[in-house]
Amino acid sequence: MMIRPRRNRKSESIRSLARENELLASDLIMPLFLIEGENQKEEISSMPGSYRMSLDHILKVSEKLYSLGVPAIALFPAIEEAKKDRYASESFNDQGIYQNAVKIIKKEIPDLTLITDVAMDPYSSDGHDGLVDEKTGEILNDETLPILGKMAVSQAKAGADIVAPSDMMDGRVAFIRSALDEAGFTDTGILSYTAKYASSFYGPFRDALNSAPKKGDKKTYQMDPANSREAIREAELDIQEGADFIMVKPGMPYLDVVRALSEVSSVPVAVYNVSGEYAMLRAASKNGWLDYRKAVLETLLAFKRAGADMILTYHALEAAEWLNE
Repeated sequence: MMIRPRRNRKSESIRSLARENELLASDLIMPLFLIEGENQKEEISSMPGSYRMSLDHILKVSEKLYSLGVPAIALFPAIEEAKKDRYASESFNDQGIYQNAVKIIKKEIPDLTLITDVAMDPYSSDGHDGLVDEKTGEILNDETLPILGKMAVSQAKAGADIVAPSDMMDGRVAFIRSALDEAGFTDTGILSYTAKYASSFYGPFRDALNSAPKKGDKKTYQMDPANSREAIREAELDIQEGADFIMVKPGMPYLDVVRALSEVSSVPVAVYNVSGEYAMLRAASKNGWLDYRKAVLETLLAFKRAGADMILTYHALEAAEWLNE
């Protein structure tokens, strides 16, 4: 007797019955880039189809996302150079552009989950995720934590539903959880960038925010791309420290890490389909080398198959439109 797996692929209806994973709009989170002003919309040259936007445009896009079933956005600020300093002081300015945007978004679309970024690099004159020692150039771990704590509390005060430390400093989740709880924000969640690799796929994102390091690199605090067991260790620590969600970043080159964490994590696992991955699909489709829609949906489905519970992706709006057809 010959075993025939093809019987389960005979028709679309049978394939749908046998399908192991399904991509939904509710799996998606849209990262958005905020700039000052009104009626401002600047296309990012290295991310065609993605924009830096003023708050009025952010609101329109957010409303459309929510209407399509996308439950959350992740907001990132592009800060003017004049407002940057080595202590990232603007990051915990309760009246800053970022905090004001959070307040207004939550007022206008209260049921949309708003995830805020906790890291120094958009606000730092050094462009690093941690405080830089002026003499040695070392990224100072423990001295960075109080800055992250103040940033997280300021964002929670503005109305953030979930704060997302993306800095990769040791002990940051515990410090932020303690700071939030002491300030009375016990219901504010933490999405930790648990396995954030020192990747070459972040270039377009840094273009979008002008947040690249002024000197050196991030290899002493972001993870070595060669390591996967280390990601499990990071996940165990973050969960112990109080993370409500953990994340793997980037996405496609690290599907094995997504799978590994999904098998051991007691909290939901997110994956970040990063700017470089987005840019590659855009460029390849522009050159006629692949079908953009099919490639995007296949990519996002791969994250679900690997075990991701949620996907941060710049494709979220168009993917949600396709899924709603």
